Amino acid sequence: METIRTLLLLTLITVLPPAFAQPAAKWPEKSVRAIVPFAPGGGTDVVARILAPKLSEAFGQTIIIDNRTGAGGSIGVEMVVRANPDGYTILIGASSYASNAALYKLPYDPIKGFAAVSLITRGPFVFAVHPSVKALNLKEFIDLARAKPGALTFGSSGTGSVPHLATEMFRQMAKLEMTHAPYKGDAPAITDLLGGHIQIYFGGSLVMASHINAGKLRGLAVTTEKRSPAMPDLPALSEVVPGYSSTTWFGLWVPLGTPKEIITRLNQAAGRALKLPDVQERLRANGYEDGHNTPEAFNQFIAEEIAKYSRVVKNGNIRVE
Repeated sequence: METIRTLLLLTLITVLPPAFAQPAAKWPEKSVRAIVPFAPGGGTDVVARILAPKLSEAFGQTIIIDNRTGAGGSIGVEMVVRANPDGYTILIGASSYASNAALYKLPYDPIKGFAAVSLITRGPFVFAVHPSVKALNLKEFIDLARAKPGALTFGSSGTGSVPHLATEMFRQMAKLEMTHAPYKGDAPAITDLLGGHIQIYFGGSLVMASHINAGKLRGLAVTTEKRSPAMPDLPALSEVVPGYSSTTWFGLWVPLGTPKEIITRLNQAAGRALKLPDVQERLRANGYEDGHNTPEAFNQFIAEEIAKYSRVVKNGNIRVE
């Protein structure tokens, strides 16, 4: 009898793994929902709609974009936390994923509560000033700001937003005193910058480049580690403030517990899509570059981003109402 039980147990051990692996091997057998935790037309939505059709072609199933807005992106993120880990719900999120973790006590663990798939793309903020600012380059700006503590005002798309934290990190690292003016989004802040009501803004390269090229604003630097192909004439901010780096980025996640085979297939398909000439052309037109990496590298990147912005929040005593 004991021998029979042992044989049955060995048979189960042999048979069960393929039975569990079969759904992952056949995935996807239906459409996949991509949660985008921001409104249509924003940067995250644009990137998602560039990538999704290529993933649809690769897998032979439709990737449906589902915009779920609110709470700085946290509502959409929480939906993915609660989703079935079967590969049919994915998250396409942005750098606010890290800044939210630095600002709020979240109902999910941003590192251990998700399965990272890949960084998708990243790009610089452009540090621009109103032409009335008597500084032609970054060094002159720092000298001016130090000579007039608190006299210069920088705008942001809201307290705790990534542009706010990027500017605040520059202020802290360069040891400057500047006044913060939060707005409800990029558009009103840039409008006031163009009108000279504020003097400084860290904005997306696509929008800022048009105003800089028209002579309405003066570009001083980009915030990536190195100069950006999108605006090669502008120095990297780190050339004057060593160690500085802040980018706007977008990534791909799935719920924790999603089979590794599905994660690998998603990662590889995203990597191939991001190498396609038409995809690269559209990303560059929006100021972004291919950022594809491994799930492990992406998870490490997220952890570093959260740690970086957490230091900025703590050192700046930043509070969000």
